[in-house]
This record gives sequence, C-alpha cells and structure tokens, in this order.
Amino acid sequence: MEGNEKKRDEIFAISVRAGRRTYFFDVKATRQDDLYLTVTESKKVFDADGNFHFQKHKIFLYREDFAKFLEGYEQAVNYIKEQKPEYFIEDPTETEE
Repeated sequence: MEGNEKKRDEIFAISVRAGRRTYFFDVKATRQDDLYLTVTESKKVFDADGNFHFQKHKIFLYREDFAKFLEGYEQAVNYIKEQKPEYFIEDPTETEE
C-alpha cells in the first residue's frame, strides 16, 4: 500500500528551465484527496572554491488560495506585459549557464 500512497500523492509534475533557474510545478494530493500545488525554484550556486550546490525555494499553494493567487499573479504579469512587453519575447540567442 505504501507504493500506492506514493503514486496517489504525486498527481502531475512539470519542470521549466529558465536560464540559470529551474522551476518545478508539482500537483499533489493530501490523504483526503484534496489537490495542492508546490512551486520550487532551483538555482545552481557556486561557493568560493568553485563547488556548487542547488539553492531551492518552495511555496505551497492550497485549494482555498488558488483563485486569489491566480488573480494576483495575472494582475502582476499583465502589469509587466503593459510596461515591458519585450520581456515576453523569447530570445533565441539566450544560452543556459
């Protein structure tokens, strides 16, 4: 049953590489079958010796907050689109580091 619980917990996952960062969007389920979203930002960071590790930041978004979160996100992105539309044009010369 443990393997079955693990399978039920992870519903959907997608990762998006964006320059030096990777964003992970994971839809998961609680034991009561409520869905929630985790968004993780992962960035490769180097120390003074040249060694690297991944710095991660994660937020959890629960169903009661989906609508308000989406509303705020859309308003913020629309404002940026109006002020700096060039930010939304993909640069084919951009290389990943």
